[in-house]
Amino acid sequence: MNTSKTEIPHLTIICPLYNEGQVVVLFFERIKPIIDKLSSRYKVDLLFLNNASTDDSYAIIEDLRKKHHFVYIITLSANVGYQRSIECGLRNANGDIMIFIDVDCEDPPEMILEFVEYYEKGYEVVYGERVDREELSAIKFLRNLFYHIVKQVADEDIILYMAEFCLITSEVRDAILSDHDSFPFIRSSIARVGFNRIGIPYKRQRRIAGESHYNFVGMTIFAVAGILASTTLPLRIPIFVLPIWWIFTAILGVWYIKTGNLWILLANILLSFAYFGSAIAFTALYIARTYKNGLGRPNHVIHKRYTYLQK
Repeated sequence: MNTSKTEIPHLTIICPLYNEGQVVVLFFERIKPIIDKLSSRYKVDLLFLNNASTDDSYAIIEDLRKKHHFVYIITLSANVGYQRSIECGLRNANGDIMIFIDVDCEDPPEMILEFVEYYEKGYEVVYGERVDREELSAIKFLRNLFYHIVKQVADEDIILYMAEFCLITSEVRDAILSDHDSFPFIRSSIARVGFNRIGIPYKRQRRIAGESHYNFVGMTIFAVAGILASTTLPLRIPIFVLPIWWIFTAILGVWYIKTGNLWILLANILLSFAYFGSAIAFTALYIARTYKNGLGRPNHVIHKRYTYLQK
């Protein structure tokens, strides 16, 4: 443990949220007993990351902060998305150990005690391994298929079924923050930096209240971000496909010359458009990402008027 003999370890529980006024108090009622149990061995802080909520989330957290000395809040000036808000937490939270958990309780707060037990056994990354969840079978199948495909094509290590529900040490945090990415993908960064890690299997639960802000569009954006953060295979695919494309265009070309069938000519044109269009689209995505990274803009701005940082 990275502390002196006279100090107990500092543990910060970081909770990203956006418009979760219906669940904050319910979440606090479940997390408070966990904090009480850990407080004999750790200095425990509860840090809410308010991603520019427009409901009463801030007012509820502020009321909790006034009643409990261990509650803090960071409010962002705009909704920058889940991954960027987590990066904000990593860059601004204090602690020898950090734990991320969502306030909707789909990830059970009680597992934090298990996380800490494994940390005390020497693990530097302890994460919840989502082996099951309550959702449609088709969505579950597509999600699992996506994770396995990304793992197969990734340039670096990928941890299957891992989410941001995890415990990391300050050393892991510092390694993650060596990245300066305009599109952070935290779980990929955790896998990349290595360290001694272990997953705890569990079934993800239903939300305790309110509605999810995660929809099909959000899932698609998340999937694209995951691919761009994990692999450069889309940039290499045009090279692998080039010989096949040559063969098919040659066959269709000869066929058109012999028959004069305009449909064959159209098929050849569409095949060419598909090849070049895909190559250009993939290249454009990576160039856009590189351009955004090169701008060096901050991924978040803290609204200091509504922020109370850890002491």
